[in-house]
Parts: sequence; C-alpha cells; structure tokens
Amino acid sequence: MTDNQTFTFYFAGELFSHKHLLGNACLAREIYRVSQGKFVAILPQDLELRDQHPQSIRDQDILGLLRCDLGLFNYDGPELDSGTVVEFMIAKFADIPAVLLRTDFRYGGDQKGDPWNLMSSFYPRTEVVVIPSMPLAKTRSFQNVLHDHSNVTDTGFNVKAQEAALEEIARKTIAAMENVLRQGPVLEGKDVEAIYRYLAKMPGFRRNPEAVVRIIESALHRKKTKGLL
Repeated sequence: MTDNQTFTFYFAGELFSHKHLLGNACLAREIYRVSQGKFVAILPQDLELRDQHPQSIRDQDILGLLRCDLGLFNYDGPELDSGTVVEFMIAKFADIPAVLLRTDFRYGGDQKGDPWNLMSSFYPRTEVVVIPSMPLAKTRSFQNVLHDHSNVTDTGFNVKAQEAALEEIARKTIAAMENVLRQGPVLEGKDVEAIYRYLAKMPGFRRNPEAVVRIIESALHRKKTKGLL
C-alpha cells in the first residue's frame, strides 16, 4: 500500500430527506478536497433509482459496498438507521476497513462507551469518530461573529461556521480512514476466497449468479492488488 494510492469508500447513511442527501454530498466532497483526492466517495444516493424493484436497489447497494476499499457509516439519529447497520455488518463479514461517524449530539444505546447499541461496537478494523456538530457549530459561530458580522444571515445562522465545522469533521474522518487502513486484515489464506464466494451467494442476489461472481471476484482481486486483503 502506497501513500499516493486512491481509495474508494462507500458512504452509508440515511437517504430520506433533502438534508440527508445534501449532508452526505457535502461531506463526501469535503473529504475528497481535504484528502487531496485520496478518498473518493461512492454515494448510494447516486446509485439508487427509486422506480427499481426494492431488491434491485438493495443488491446494487450491497455490490457497491463490496467493490469499495473502505466503508464510512453515518451513525446519526436517536435510533441508528437499520439499513446502515446492515451494510456495516456486511462490511465486517467482508473484512472491509470501516469508520463509524456520529455527529449527532444526542446519546443513546446501552453502554458507557459508544453512543449506540453495544451490538454495533467492538469490531476489528473499525475506527469510531464521535464529533457532536451542534457544540462544534456553536463554537465556530461565536468565533466568526466576533470577527466578521457579515457572515451572519438574517436568521442568525452562520453558514461559514457550518463550513468550518464540515472541514473539521472531514479532517477527523480522514484521520480515522488513514488509521484503519494501517490495520491488517482479519481474514487470512484460503478464508478470503471462501468468504467472498459465500458473499456472492448469501444475499440471494436477483441478477444472474455468474455475473455476481464476476463482480465479486473482480472486487477481491482489486483489494488484494491494493494490499487490503
């Protein structure tokens, strides 16, 4: 693995509102900018066509995840998005390096550590970034208001403060991605091929099985070439 390599990451999260779609796109762009093109997002919202059969949408997302070098999983919300959790678990079955990101300042779950259910914690080759956005934005807003009143809109909401907060979230996420890439794979030897053969069958893909096998084999070859498996 070399420093000048480019890595794709599957950006999993809620896709149900304009705020979700815009937030995902903005953070993906900021990660690309701050990393100087090292980390390139694959956004499910760009893959999915809502007029498709639900299983086709699901299959497309799973295959998109398996093709990627890393996974970034947005763990915001009072309850974790169920689809995102499923995608995270598939990533762990496939030994994909993963980052769990939470910018939600609310705390939940059943443990004193990560602010979510303990069944979604403690997996290898996984980094956690918890950076509450409201306190961060408040701090940035206050600093910017002191220095430049023109940054404040009529509603008192400081857009530049949010942009600065977004950059900080991107930087912390990139640092976590760099850390998780340095962690060696869990799967070894023949286990790798066996698990990926299983992943070609386990979801019960709707498309031609031979086509799925070719996609999975290509993804596995790419990961081995990049030193990820």
